Amino acid sequence: MERRSFLRGAVIGGTAAAFGGTLMQGAAYAAPAQPGPSPYGPLGAADANGIMLPSGFTSRVIARSGQTVSGSSYTWHNAPDGGACFADGTGWIYVSNSEINPGGGASAVKFNSSGTVTGAYRILSNTRQNCAGGATPWNTWLSCEEVSLGYVYETNPWGGTATRRDAMGRFKHEAAAADPVRQVIYLTEDESNGCFYRFIPTTWGNLSSGTLQVMVAGTGTSGSFTWQNVPDPDGSPTATRSQVSGSKKFNGGEGCHYANNTVWFTTKGDNRVWQLNLSNSTYELAYDDSLVPGGGAPLTGVDNITGASSGDLYVAEDGGNMEICIITPDDVVAPFLRITGQSGSEITGPAFSPNGQRLYFSSQRGTSGSSSGGITYEVTGPFRA
Repeated sequence: MERRSFLRGAVIGGTAAAFGGTLMQGAAYAAPAQPGPSPYGPLGAADANGIMLPSGFTSRVIARSGQTVSGSSYTWHNAPDGGACFADGTGWIYVSNSEINPGGGASAVKFNSSGTVTGAYRILSNTRQNCAGGATPWNTWLSCEEVSLGYVYETNPWGGTATRRDAMGRFKHEAAAADPVRQVIYLTEDESNGCFYRFIPTTWGNLSSGTLQVMVAGTGTSGSFTWQNVPDPDGSPTATRSQVSGSKKFNGGEGCHYANNTVWFTTKGDNRVWQLNLSNSTYELAYDDSLVPGGGAPLTGVDNITGASSGDLYVAEDGGNMEICIITPDDVVAPFLRITGQSGSEITGPAFSPNGQRLYFSSQRGTSGSSSGGITYEVTGPFRA
């Protein structure tokens, strides 16, 4: 099979950056990614934080649940989950959800240009089990409730009022990804028979009204797809995933990432990374652990996903052996880092700083295996540009 010729793009300053590229002439569906050597080399021994990293990379702890964030007076939330980075002058902000119910919400950590923490604060309160979400091109954070009939909340990374976005539908929300080309927001659903959605705002940049649509396709792992309106986005009395005949079902929708006319999303029930080629309305598998010959797939428990300017995808594991794995543009999958001594946790919220040289993420339950034991990390090093 010919390989993909399009790049996978980055989140820069909290917005999805599109890069040029099209499918090769005559290319069919590309083979899903297979194990191979990491462009960063093998993992070294665990560091003082218990993280195994390639040569040249270092880690530090940014925040711990229930403890004051250094450089601030703010107590970090429990069960840190989905996150994103936003440019803030010469510095940046990392936002993080709290996957507890009740309580939920989201918090933010502010950094100056040298990476020093200068503040931390709450940006969303009194919601339910905020799992993943997504950044918008107008620099807001969409925080999604992973509960039945859950909502999407639009929050301000700098603080202030958060707004519930009812028009984006009520279902067991997971992640969101903005497509500035088509001016839509893609949404995943964490159900064993969940769907993949897109929301078309009436006015781009204003999520107060619009149309919720669901992906319609066959039962195969590749093919063409269309979109159809969801008649009743509030999901009652009939769940949104059950309203449209022919809507394609996915087993446990999780992370979602858009770049270069392509959207990737993960499904944890079958350990897959799906790829929608938006230019020609086709879909395929970018990764499936069951298609790795001989077993021993490096990536299991697929969950949150993000991208780098190199075109690499970074996929965090919920369980597995607590790794963030990289999928390169030439379809090689390999471990990038591994957290040791925290088998009762999961990795959440991977996001790059605006300059692409710092990767933030959390271990949701840390060494204790409890939501009160969450740890948020930063990894710095020579990431590919």
